[in-house]
Amino acid sequence: MNWHHRYATFVMGCTVLLIAAGGMVTSTGSGLSVPDWPTSYGWNMFTFPLKHWVGGIRYEHSHRLIASTVGFLTIILAIWTWRVEPRRWVRRLGFTALGAVILQGLLGGITVLLFLPPAVSIGHAGLAQLFFCMTVTMAVVTSPRWRNTVDPVDDPTLRKLAAATTALIYLQIILGATMRHNGAGLAIPDFPLAFGRLIPPVWNAQVGIHFAHRVGALCVSIAILATAVKQSPALVASGLPYIDPQGRLDVGDIYKQVQLWQAQGQVARDADPKTFVDLTFVKGHFNVPS
Repeated sequence: MNWHHRYATFVMGCTVLLIAAGGMVTSTGSGLSVPDWPTSYGWNMFTFPLKHWVGGIRYEHSHRLIASTVGFLTIILAIWTWRVEPRRWVRRLGFTALGAVILQGLLGGITVLLFLPPAVSIGHAGLAQLFFCMTVTMAVVTSPRWRNTVDPVDDPTLRKLAAATTALIYLQIILGATMRHNGAGLAIPDFPLAFGRLIPPVWNAQVGIHFAHRVGALCVSIAILATAVKQSPALVASGLPYIDPQGRLDVGDIYKQVQLWQAQGQVARDADPKTFVDLTFVKGHFNVPS
């Protein structure tokens, strides 16, 4: 079992919980329910009495504890990755994620100490999403399926389109955080029109932020659709495992996979690749090329 991959996936799941808890703090207006940091009303945050967890304190203090837990889990992930991962860029990513979660904690504390300044709050929200992307990447690239890919998709156009889509999504996240932390969520009260028109007839800073977020949503939707359309042929060509573009089982790909396992020492060098093809299953489900 690949316990390193499983642990990375676990950290990713905990990060989802952390982001959800942070969203609850903002949604309930609980950001200053605990006005000091790193203590909680003078208590060490880990010994803060449960009887005081009332109202907004419940959301803010829970968020702090979950954040501390994720930070500790990320320390373990970074060290574990450094010890067992042969790929240098993955080892560096582990420590980059650790640096990001430390900086995220500091931004969270500064947000409280400076009484929720929009700029810091927006940075806190934006970095949270970057850290989450790092944990997702760690979970994906440590998976057996990723490590054992024989013929990865190599499409420069798809790569550029996916990168542009990712950048647009992140920009949309920043716009959303800007809208939320500047109280612009209802600056345009109707939808899908804006004050009954396609383009707002009146403008101020909040209307501009809100309308930019709407336009961004449209751009992101178009980019995601374009990426999905572009990647479908590439996925078929690269292998829904061992399926060729005509929907037939490509036994040659299985042979390549076995050869890769042999080179990595996971399979005996004298193993016959034919033994890895279950012909009973194949004949019942695929057209096997001769």
